[in-house]
Amino acid sequence: MQKSAVVVVADKTSLKRPFIFANAVHMALCFFMLRMTVIWHRDLIQTGKMVSSVSVAMMYVIEVGCLLLSVLGVFGACKGKRWCLILYAAGMAAASQTIIVRTALSYQDVYEKRVVREESKLLAMMPLSGTSKANRTLLYSIQEEFECCGLIEGYKDWGSTIPPSCNCQYPGKCIRLRGSATLGAPKNQYVYREPCLPIYVSELKLAFSLVMAIQFGSGVFWIVLLVMSVKLMGQIKRKQEFLALLQSNRYVPGAF
Repeated sequence: MQKSAVVVVADKTSLKRPFIFANAVHMALCFFMLRMTVIWHRDLIQTGKMVSSVSVAMMYVIEVGCLLLSVLGVFGACKGKRWCLILYAAGMAAASQTIIVRTALSYQDVYEKRVVREESKLLAMMPLSGTSKANRTLLYSIQEEFECCGLIEGYKDWGSTIPPSCNCQYPGKCIRLRGSATLGAPKNQYVYREPCLPIYVSELKLAFSLVMAIQFGSGVFWIVLLVMSVKLMGQIKRKQEFLALLQSNRYVPGAF
């Protein structure tokens, strides 16, 4: 009677269920990120865009590795296998340290240098009236997505060949072209008022900041899982020691 009562108390104070739930959430997130990476990689291949194979491989390794770590952690928690939790804790410690340090060190390069690089690429397309077909296709998609026209001076950057992607149907975002000021463009044509470069750079900075935040948040979440696994290992060890002591008939009330 005494044995069953103590075991029930140990189960109620255990981190087993919270740990399993947290890892179930983590597995779902890892699976979602892995699926998005596969879709993104497939789209890159289909469109013929070049991307570093090392970067793609690193993404697959991290996502698959974290998914397998969670499976190992859940197995260790359910079966009471401390060696599984030790491997889990070691993997989470390495992963969290790597991603947090990498995010901190690469912040300036990603947030500043890459944004400047992308901005320089767009500025190199000027004047737009003489840019290549590939650049025109890229600019058309940017204008349609961000509802803007041109890069610096709006529709004037296109000269007399204002593309259909500049056509505006939203009164608050439009400007009406009049007479000779349009440099040959159709009279009374409505085009987007805002140039694309400031909007594009702002969205690019927001996207990079979001990626950095997700990476840093993942590292913090992994640290939480690491701490939970260490505490759970301690609880499993104490419970195993207690059961062994109870079975040896040397249990002293109040020792645990």
